[in-house]
Amino acid sequence: MESFSLILAIVVVTALAFDFTNGFHDTANAMATTISTGAMKPKVAVAMSAVLNLVGAFLSVEVANTISKGLVDEAGIRPEVIFAALVGAILWNLLTWLVGLPSSSSHALMGGLIGATIASAGVGAVHGDVLVTKVLIPAIAAPLVAGVAAMLATRLTYSLGKKADGEASRKGYRAGQIASAGLVSLAHGTNDAQKTMGIITLALVAGGTLAPDSDPPMWVILSAGVAIALGTYLGGWRIIRTMGKGLTDLQPQQGFAAQTSAATVILASSHLGFSLSTTHSVSGAVMGAGLGRKGGVVRWSTATRMFIAWGLTLPAAALVGALAEYVTGFGAWGTAVVAVFLVASSAAIWKLSRREVVDHTNVNDIDVTDTDEAEPAGVVTTAMAAVTPPPAGTPAQEPVPSFPAQATAERTPTTTTTV
Repeated sequence: MESFSLILAIVVVTALAFDFTNGFHDTANAMATTISTGAMKPKVAVAMSAVLNLVGAFLSVEVANTISKGLVDEAGIRPEVIFAALVGAILWNLLTWLVGLPSSSSHALMGGLIGATIASAGVGAVHGDVLVTKVLIPAIAAPLVAGVAAMLATRLTYSLGKKADGEASRKGYRAGQIASAGLVSLAHGTNDAQKTMGIITLALVAGGTLAPDSDPPMWVILSAGVAIALGTYLGGWRIIRTMGKGLTDLQPQQGFAAQTSAATVILASSHLGFSLSTTHSVSGAVMGAGLGRKGGVVRWSTATRMFIAWGLTLPAAALVGALAEYVTGFGAWGTAVVAVFLVASSAAIWKLSRREVVDHTNVNDIDVTDTDEAEPAGVVTTAMAAVTPPPAGTPAQEPVPSFPAQATAERTPTTTTTV
């Protein structure tokens, strides 16, 4: 076995930096709905999520093995390729965090890895069957499954709680939200921390420190768990605001239904080794919960921007990863240039974020441009509301006749005031 080289050390540190950004980028997945409905105070929520992320990191290595053994050919990978992949993933994470869009850290990492691998070893080094079955199909299916499950669960909770005491019901669902948020946090650690474990393991194999087909060593599991937990505790407040208030307004019943549905999907995918996007799952569940409540509104302008970011994640991170790999190919000075570019870009993004600070004190504040009054219900929301039966006992309303403006003006008496 070769010694632990400098480039390998740089890759490991960079991978843990990505894991840290993954933590604060994806805190919203577990805690946005809990914070937005007032079930938990913001700082307490992110602290609980951080602890459970750390615990979740030790529950499985199936997703880590998908990254380290299945997605790309280990034989064609150098440590510099892993470094270039991480550059693309980190920069995409920071850019989407800056604008408050809940994009997928997982797909950013895999996009960077695919782009850097193709630039280094060609298209043949990427295992297309694994990419399709364990990455692309889950990316499409996860938000749909979680969304439908959350919509049905929301309708069920409102139906079952129709005759329950209002305040007691709200307290019960808040307690349920806390429990389901903890489950999502555990699932997030189980799924997302493993991706960094997988990328570090792949780098160790590429650098000759580990034998091919090895599972992640314990120190890799521990360091990845700690890094994602620290990032989670920092709190990605910008994305928490978008997820909790920007997509729809959630009641405790909806928050409970959304988080429970998302956690079920994430844990099932982790067990099967699917490199699932927790962001896709939770976002789909939040929108499903918004549609499940009578009169609920999903803000489709925000959702559309989010969908666009989802579609751009893989190719954008792949492009940056490929360019970074091209520069590192010039040798040590090329790797140094890429490292300086990464640090400088990250610092610039952080400085831009200070122009409008979002933290635990104002995370539930929302601009008037994001309110229901500013954006009327879209076609999907209107259609869903039209087919949702009114609650029992609701009196039918007489239709309000509409008159042309001219006819209305003719029937309106005119009063003349003489001064």
